[in-house]
Amino acid sequence: LTSLLLWGNQFSGGIPQELGHLVNLESLDLSANKLMGSIPNAFGNLTKLPILNLFNNQLSGHVPRELGSLVNLEVLGLNNNTLMGSIPNTFGNLTKLTSLLLWGNQFSGGIPQELGHLVNLESLDLSANKLMGSIPNAFGNLTKLPILNLFNNQLSGHVPRELGSLVNLEVLGLNNNTLMGSIPNTFGNLTKLTSLLLWGNQFSGGIPQELGHLVNLESLDLSANKLMGSIPNAFGNLTKLPILNLFNNQLSGHVPRELGSLVNLEVLGLNNNTLMGSIPNTFGNLTKLTSLLLWGNQFSGGIPQELGHLVNLESLDLSANKLMGSIPNAFGNLTKLPTLQLWRNQLSGCIPRELGSLVSLEDLDLSTNKLTGSIPNTLGNLTKLTTLYLNDNQFYGHVPKETGSLMNLKYLQIDGNNLSGPLPPDLCAGGMLKRLTAHGNNLNGPLPSSLVNCKSLVRVRLESNKIEGDISEMGVYPNLVYIDMSSNKLFGQLSYHWGGCHNLTMLRISNNNLAGEIPTSLGQLSGLRILDLSSNKLEGEIPSALGNLRELFNLSLAVNLFHGSIPREIGAMSSLELLDLSSNNLNGLAQDSIKNCLRLRLLKLNNNNFKGNIPAELGLLRNLHDLLDLSENSFTGAIPSQLSGLVMLDTLNLSHNELNGSIPSSFQYMRSLTTIDLSYNELEGPVPDSKVFQGASVQQFMHNKMLCGVVKGLPPCNSAIQSRGGREGYKILVLATVPALISLVVVAVLLMFCHERKKPKETNTDKVTQAITFSIWSVDGANVFKQIIEATNNFSEMHCIGIGGYGSVYKAKLATREIFAVKKIHMIEDGCCLNETVFNREIESLMKIRHRNIIKLFGYCSSSQGRFLIYEYMEGGDLAKTLKDNKRAIELDWRRRIHIMLDVVHALAYMHHDCSTPIVHRDITSNNILLNLEFRACISDFGTAKILNIDGRNHTRLAGTKGYLAPELAYTENMTEKCDVYSFGVLVLELFMGSHPGDFLSSLSLANKINVVCLQDLLDPRLVIPDAETARRIYCMLSVAAQCLEPRPSHRPTARQASDELSTTKACGDHVDYLHAGITFPAL
Repeated sequence: LTSLLLWGNQFSGGIPQELGHLVNLESLDLSANKLMGSIPNAFGNLTKLPILNLFNNQLSGHVPRELGSLVNLEVLGLNNNTLMGSIPNTFGNLTKLTSLLLWGNQFSGGIPQELGHLVNLESLDLSANKLMGSIPNAFGNLTKLPILNLFNNQLSGHVPRELGSLVNLEVLGLNNNTLMGSIPNTFGNLTKLTSLLLWGNQFSGGIPQELGHLVNLESLDLSANKLMGSIPNAFGNLTKLPILNLFNNQLSGHVPRELGSLVNLEVLGLNNNTLMGSIPNTFGNLTKLTSLLLWGNQFSGGIPQELGHLVNLESLDLSANKLMGSIPNAFGNLTKLPTLQLWRNQLSGCIPRELGSLVSLEDLDLSTNKLTGSIPNTLGNLTKLTTLYLNDNQFYGHVPKETGSLMNLKYLQIDGNNLSGPLPPDLCAGGMLKRLTAHGNNLNGPLPSSLVNCKSLVRVRLESNKIEGDISEMGVYPNLVYIDMSSNKLFGQLSYHWGGCHNLTMLRISNNNLAGEIPTSLGQLSGLRILDLSSNKLEGEIPSALGNLRELFNLSLAVNLFHGSIPREIGAMSSLELLDLSSNNLNGLAQDSIKNCLRLRLLKLNNNNFKGNIPAELGLLRNLHDLLDLSENSFTGAIPSQLSGLVMLDTLNLSHNELNGSIPSSFQYMRSLTTIDLSYNELEGPVPDSKVFQGASVQQFMHNKMLCGVVKGLPPCNSAIQSRGGREGYKILVLATVPALISLVVVAVLLMFCHERKKPKETNTDKVTQAITFSIWSVDGANVFKQIIEATNNFSEMHCIGIGGYGSVYKAKLATREIFAVKKIHMIEDGCCLNETVFNREIESLMKIRHRNIIKLFGYCSSSQGRFLIYEYMEGGDLAKTLKDNKRAIELDWRRRIHIMLDVVHALAYMHHDCSTPIVHRDITSNNILLNLEFRACISDFGTAKILNIDGRNHTRLAGTKGYLAPELAYTENMTEKCDVYSFGVLVLELFMGSHPGDFLSSLSLANKINVVCLQDLLDPRLVIPDAETARRIYCMLSVAAQCLEPRPSHRPTARQASDELSTTKACGDHVDYLHAGITFPAL
């Protein structure tokens, strides 16, 4: 047998070893079947064979080295299987090979240098594998080769200059690897090239002028690299070129007018660079263009009228530049155009009526410009239109009724203008409308009738208008996720139909004239996150069914007519962070109704009819941060001392009640408190001596019985007592003397009792330090821990300086004047105990970690009372509080913020890559970045995340903080290093923006496309504008942060890569105005 051709069947199973006996075979083709298993070693016997084709099967395993014995082989096709392992270097013996096709497998390792011996090759394709390492220099010997494809691998290093010797090369595909360095200028010798694909690598430096010699090119793609400098003028010679892609680089300077000579060009992609100057009017010569993408640069000046000559355009995107002037009337000629994007420029004037001639248009985005005038009714001719974005301009007048004839319209955004009049009644006549945003206008008139049953709606924003109408029949929206109709003139009742909107996450209809009761069906909205019905005329009791909303974090029912008690079911809202029930007629707190809402950050119950004592259980809400307002009620009795446990609280208002007694002295330890109002009560006695009281005005304590102390305007406490003469003074004397006498008697009895004892009693400190495991500074742990107990008064709340997800932190100042932070670890919720030996071993390991930007773990203590970790104390507090404090935030200038960011990324790289076992932090947030007085930053809580997950039981509990969580944690609990990298990206944004970027990140998730944002728009407005060099550094750092926010973990850099790139932030181009440069963020 000399020829065995079985290709194109459905043979399955393995290839028989016995075929290796057919030593006279000259052609063996088993391709395009379903063959599995490995290639037989016996094929090495087929030494006469010139053709061996096994492609398009399901073969696996390693390729036999014996194939290197087939010295007569001319064609070897193994492509499109699942072969793995290294490419055998014995292939270098096959010197007669003209075609070697190995693409579409899982080959790994390096490319053998020996392949450079195959000087007769005419096709070499190793693409779509997992090959690593560099491209062999020996490939420069393959001078007969017309096709070389190495794309879609993991190749790295520099491209050999020797490839410039392949003078017969027509196709060179190196795209989608991690190749770096400059593009060799020797590529200019490859004058037969028709396709040069280098996109998706890390090439840097400038584009060689020599590429302009490749006059036969039909495809040139250098996109998605780090190329800098200007576009070569010599590219004007590439007149055969239909495709030129240079997008996603760092190119700068002006675009050469010579590109207007590329008369065969069909695709020109220059987007997402820092190109500047005017768009060349010579582009009007490129009449074959179907796609012109210039977005995300710094182009200025007007849009050339000549672009109206490009009648074959199917995509035109000039968005995110600095273009000025009006939209050319000539754009009306682009009748084939389905996409026109001009958003985020500085365009002015009116929308040309001629745009109504673009009958193929599907997407029109003119948002975020300075366009004026009315919206032309000719846009009603665009019957294919699915997306119309006109938001954030200066349009006025009515919304054309013709908009209602756009039957295919899915997305309409007209918010942020000065539009008036009614919305078109037929806005959803086509039944396809998904997004409608018209907020922030002066719209009036009735709600569009077509919206009542518009089941396609997903997102609606109509807030801040003057829209009228009865909403009683609304609510049949099975796809609705978000709706805000607040601050209008709507009336009627909430329909029970709203309970059928099972995808709803936000329902806000505040500041209207709604009446009636809240339908209990709202309790069926299991995914609801925000419910705001405040400032209406709703009445009745708050439905207990709202307790089913376990995902709700914002509930606002303020300024209504609700009565009765707060239902105890509210306590089941485990995610609730903001609760505002103020300004109603509520008169009772059902037992346990609020105390279980442990995530509450804000609680407003003011201006109701609550009576009796303030519930002491409110002191358990340790996460209350923003505000606790119980003012304008009828609370009586003393202020519960338990409220001092709200150590994170910023503002406390208990004014306008009937409270009596004294202000608890423990309030002086509420370190985060900045505002307190206790006016209009019956309080007496001294005001606690602490910063918040010292800085308060007397108005915050006026109209009480008799307060005295540190507040300016209050009498000193001594004079206050002395001024109360007669019987009042006598009462005080008695009240002061009798307890003292009783105390003396009690002390005497105790002394007698102790004298009677034969054995001395142990002190509390001794009890605490019994049977404890210590490891502190490698010294007498028990003695040191006794000092810590004394310094913290046995971990009294007054020494508590913070409460986090893992435990409470106490400040311990020892007799030696050393200060430490002591964390008391929260016990595991399921009651399981950590293995003591494993716990101790992990702690001992963590104590060996030393990095200047990681909080030092000095030691630990383990006892029946709990486990304690002893850390370095950082005087500057955490980054979150620093950014919220305007004075300290201004001290945190750009230079310091840059250094903080570098401190954090260096520490993170150390944890991920330099520890013997990589440490995933799991909770990189501004709360866990601590500062010293010089603003040196350290990561805290690095150890707690590790030791509390020794046995995996605490896995879910440690899944980070909302707002910093990587998107993949929505469907997996597997916390990886890349989750930390995502959190770091959020942290960098927070650091330079000055506050958490929650709204910004939400806008990215809603955009469904990559976003280009000007650097200046991201900077903390409290600081002065950075100088040019500082702006350059911040630009490069935020660009890295954007990479960290990639939704796919595999696309994020490692912490080491981020650290390296941030530490060597080179200029992204000469003479670039970085302050106004665009940073590209992914769609989340």
